[in-house]
Amino acid sequence: MKKRVADLVSRMSLEEKAGQMTQAERGALTAQGDIAAYDLGSLLSGGGSTPTPNTPEAWAKMIDAFQLRAQATRFQIPLIYGVDAVHGHNNLTGATIMPHNIGIGASRDPGIARRTGAVTAAEVRATGIPWDFAPCLCVTRDERWGRSYESFGEDPALVKSMETVIQGLQGARDGKDLKDDDKVLATAKHFVGDGGTAYGSSTTGTYTIDQGVTKVTRQELEAVQLAPYQTAVDRGIGSVMPSYSSLDILGDGQGAVKMHARADMINGVLKDRMGFDGFVISDWKAIDQIPGDYASDVRTSINAGLDMIMVPYEYKDFRTTLIDEVKAGRVSQKRVDDAVSRILTQKFKLGLFEKPYADTSGASRIGSSAHRAVAREAAAESQVLLKNAGGVLPLKKSQKVYVAGSNADDLGNQTGGWTITWQGSSGKHTDGTTILDGMRKAAGSGGAVTYSKDASAPTSGYDVGVVVVGETPYAEGVGDVGNGNDLELTAADKAAVDKVCGAMKCAVLIVSGRPQLIGDRLGDIDALVASWLPGTEGDGVADVLYGKRAFTGQLPVTWPKSEAQLPINVGDTTYDPQFPYGWGLTTLTKVPAGGAATLKALAVAAAVAERTGSGKAGRALVGKARLLVQQKAGSGPGITAAVAGPFADADHLLLTGKYGAAVAKLTEAYRAA
Repeated sequence: MKKRVADLVSRMSLEEKAGQMTQAERGALTAQGDIAAYDLGSLLSGGGSTPTPNTPEAWAKMIDAFQLRAQATRFQIPLIYGVDAVHGHNNLTGATIMPHNIGIGASRDPGIARRTGAVTAAEVRATGIPWDFAPCLCVTRDERWGRSYESFGEDPALVKSMETVIQGLQGARDGKDLKDDDKVLATAKHFVGDGGTAYGSSTTGTYTIDQGVTKVTRQELEAVQLAPYQTAVDRGIGSVMPSYSSLDILGDGQGAVKMHARADMINGVLKDRMGFDGFVISDWKAIDQIPGDYASDVRTSINAGLDMIMVPYEYKDFRTTLIDEVKAGRVSQKRVDDAVSRILTQKFKLGLFEKPYADTSGASRIGSSAHRAVAREAAAESQVLLKNAGGVLPLKKSQKVYVAGSNADDLGNQTGGWTITWQGSSGKHTDGTTILDGMRKAAGSGGAVTYSKDASAPTSGYDVGVVVVGETPYAEGVGDVGNGNDLELTAADKAAVDKVCGAMKCAVLIVSGRPQLIGDRLGDIDALVASWLPGTEGDGVADVLYGKRAFTGQLPVTWPKSEAQLPINVGDTTYDPQFPYGWGLTTLTKVPAGGAATLKALAVAAAVAERTGSGKAGRALVGKARLLVQQKAGSGPGITAAVAGPFADADHLLLTGKYGAAVAKLTEAYRAA
C-alpha cells in the first residue's frame, strides 16, 4: 500500500494534491462538475444536510452521483464522504438512534460502547458513507458546556474505557476491516481541550463556553485532556479533528492559541510523539478563526499539521490559496506530499479505489429490530438511579401509574441535539418509541398507565406517579448555559413535579444532556433517575422502570447542588455535590450484609485481584463495596462532603485498575456516612 501511495503521489500535480486536501459541503457545490474540475478529495454533509427524500436509497444514489464525477479525473481518485454520526446515523430518518455519549459513559460498559459503534458503522456504510466524524473523546469539565452530552464523562479514565467504540466503528486496529461493508473510518475529536474551556472565555457569537479557552498546566493537559488520544492512536484511529477552542498552557509563553494553529500539539504531540499515522481534518470553517488573513489561515493550519480542511463553502478559494502558498514557498512540497499520502492511505484501506460506489447490501438492516435491540440495551444500561426511597422502583405491572411531564412522550426531546438536524427538535421527527410508549408496553394489558403532560388530570386513585422532565434539544454553543439556557427545570416541569409528588409516591426522570438542579425538590421526590438522552428506544427506559432489567448505571459526571459549584469534578479539593461521580443505586441486586467486616474482607480480596491483574474479579469486589456505602449513605439525611470525595475517588481508582485502593476509599466513605 505504501508503494501504491508513493507511486500515485509522485505522479500527481500540485493542483491535484491541493484538491485532495479540500473538503466541501455537498450543498456548497456550484456544479457537480466542480468535483472533477477542482480535483476535490472529499465532501461532507453537515448536520441536517440531507437528500430529499431522506432515505437510505437517496443517500446512496446521491453519493454515487458525486463519486461518478470523481471518476472523471485523471487518476480516478475516489472521494471520501463524511458525516457526523455521533449517536447512530443521526442525519437519516428511520436510523437507529443510540443514547448520546454521556449515557454510554453512564453504562460503564465498554462492550455496549463497542456494539453501539458497530451498529452505527453498519447503518452509515450501508448508505454509501465510509467516514464518521466520531467519537468525541472530550473530557467534559463544566456542565454549562453545550456539548457536555457528547462526552463519555468528566474522568479521562472513563473516556479511555469507552474507546472500544473505535473498534465498533473501524474493526481491527490495523485497519484491515475498513474495506468491509459494515465499517467506517472513525475520527477522534476535538483535539485537544474542547471539554476544558473556561466559562466566559468564548468569543464565538453569543456562546459562553464552547470554543473558548482551555487554561491548564502541562501536567493537567497530559493527565486530563490528552490522555484519551494516546489510547485512540493505539486503537488505530484513522482520522483526528482539532478543536475550535484555544489552548493556553501556563508557563509556555504562548498565551491562548487556537488549536488549529498549534503545530506543537498537532505535529509535535499527536503525530510525532503519539505516532498518529492517519490524517487530520479541520472542523467546520475552523481555520477562519485563526488570526490573520485567509492566506495566513491556510498556511498556518497546514504547517501546523492539518492534512485536509473542512472548508466547507469557499472550496475554490481554499484550493487556489493553498496552491499559491506552496508556489511562494510558504508551505513546503514535502508537507503537501505528507498530507496527501495520509489521505490516500485511508482511501486505500477503505477499499474506495476498488469499490468507489455504495454497497447497499446492509441497507435492510437500518433501523432493524436487531439494531434497535442494541440501542434499547444501551438505553437501559444508561439509566442512573440516584434515589429510591421506600423502593418505589421498580414499578409493578399491577400498579395504577400516573405519568406526567414534558419529556414523557416526546421523541425529539429524548434523542436531543444532532438528530435529523444539527440542533435537533422537539416532537416526532423519526421512528422510535417514547418513554410513555415503552411504559404502556411494559405494563401490558393488565396495567393502567394514565398520561397527563401538564398533570392537569385528576391525581386521585393512583399507586404511583412518574414525572418525566428535563431539557429540549440543542447542540454545541447554542446549548451553552448563559446563552438562553440554564440548569433549572422549566416552570411547567416544576409544577408537574410538585403536583404529582404532592399527591402520591413518585419517581422523577430527568431527560437531559447534563445534570439539572433539583435540590430544592429532592425531599418531596421518592425516586430520582438521570435518564440522559436515551435515543429512539424508550423501551430501554421502561425495561428498568418495570424491573425487566436492573438499574446499573453510574454517574459519568458529578451532579452539582448549585450552578455556583461549577466547575465541579472528581478529585477536586473541595467536593460537596448533590450526588458524587460514580453514584448509582441498583435494583434487583442484593446488597452484601456484614457492614464494616465485609468491607475489610473485600479490601483484602481486591488487593489480590489488583496484584494478579484480575480485572473482572476486581471490578465485582469494588462494586459490592460501593453498594454497601450507597446503602448506608442513601438512608441518611444526604450525602456529605466526607462521603462524596472518597466515593468519587474510588470510581476513578477502579477505572485505573487500582481495586485495593478503591475499596480503601470506599471504606473511608462508609465510615463517614
